Amino acid sequence: MLIRYKKTFEKIAMGLLSFMPNEKDLKVLQQTIKQYEMEEMWQLFLWKEEDIIGLIGVKEAENSLEIHHISVNPSHRHQGVGKQMVCAVKALYGDKTIQPNEFTAAFVGKCPAPSEAE
Repeated sequence: MLIRYKKTFEKIAMGLLSFMPNEKDLKVLQQTIKQYEMEEMWQLFLWKEEDIIGLIGVKEAENSLEIHHISVNPSHRHQGVGKQMVCAVKALYGDKTIQPNEFTAAFVGKCPAPSEAE
């Protein structure tokens, strides 16, 4: 289930973000979290099953949504969690075109369109 990020999830979110290749440095991680907390167009979501096991971060524009971060706890990878998160975001922002950035393009390209995932 996709849930919106709250400050109480900061440590979990930073842990998941640290798996992204461009988010290894603590200062970069802190800046990224701050950006999601402070900027209205940046939205961070967590994926919760029994525990929080994934994260997806997007930047909203007028007609599009750019996926900036997507990360799944290593012990839950290869189970479709990342694809479920992308599909949930696509459903949430149904009227917007989904675009990956350079760090998420390879993964997002493997995700089915919402109609294919049903």
